[in-house]
Amino acid sequence: KLTSLALRPAIAPELVQGRVHLKCSYSPPSPEPPVQYRVLWSRLSSPGQREQVHQETTPQPFSYLEMDGANLRLGDTVFCTVTAFRRGTPEQLSLPEDSKGFYAGIKFLPESLEIAEDGKEHVLTVLSTVPIACPGQDDSCKITLQLSTEDLGKSSQLPGPPDIALSACQLDLVPEPCSGSSCAAARVTVTAVTDFAQDGSRASRISARPAAPRDLLWRAYTPRDVKVTVRDLPTGNCYSFTDPHIITFDGWRYDSFKIGTFLLCRSESRAFEVHIRQWDCGGHRSATACNCGVAAR
Repeated sequence: KLTSLALRPAIAPELVQGRVHLKCSYSPPSPEPPVQYRVLWSRLSSPGQREQVHQETTPQPFSYLEMDGANLRLGDTVFCTVTAFRRGTPEQLSLPEDSKGFYAGIKFLPESLEIAEDGKEHVLTVLSTVPIACPGQDDSCKITLQLSTEDLGKSSQLPGPPDIALSACQLDLVPEPCSGSSCAAARVTVTAVTDFAQDGSRASRISARPAAPRDLLWRAYTPRDVKVTVRDLPTGNCYSFTDPHIITFDGWRYDSFKIGTFLLCRSESRAFEVHIRQWDCGGHRSATACNCGVAAR
């Protein structure tokens, strides 16, 4: 009797005649009797629910299904289920064996980020799990993703400007041989905006949209967003006010009565500095200077 044959079905993407297909491969029993395979393709229609998209019977230890944008679309999680039977006895079936779910589309790694307002850059990898096909334009074959950010705010607040900054507004996914779960990959760095405001931890999201794709498969596809949570860090403050009383970041207090333009503050780790201009505001009675201008970068 055919019982569990350890067929181990697995799905991998493949270009067939310039079109994206998924290939379900499985191990034939050894030694190999004359066996037929019933292959059932399905996609995840909702959490825990699968929808059958194709079924075939074949003597081959593999089955192909095209990602045609109708039965199978980008963004689908696809499964193949394989059952074996001997040619003369189709009623004697082996136990059905499932592949792991194959997610066809754009993946972000990591899928979500938690970062702090500390100026550090965090690498976000964007990859396509399916080959990028460009029939007739091999020299400039790529998918361009337009990136955008949006502040999700807090439930008690209206959204404001995004709390994150990206190193690029668009990325090009250029086809390369499929390896692991990647057929094309690019990277972008994400940094929390140091806003000097004690506004608590906020959430933002990064969205990616294929920009004017020629391929029908990509035209109706919107990848999943990436959620980025930014942890607020306490900010330092310094002051120069009236006839300048100065309070430094670490709390020292002093007065400056000089007239002229001075460097008030400069960062040693980034392009940030503040210049102050002071003029005579005491007249003939006293040597007093007041703030009259500021320049910052």
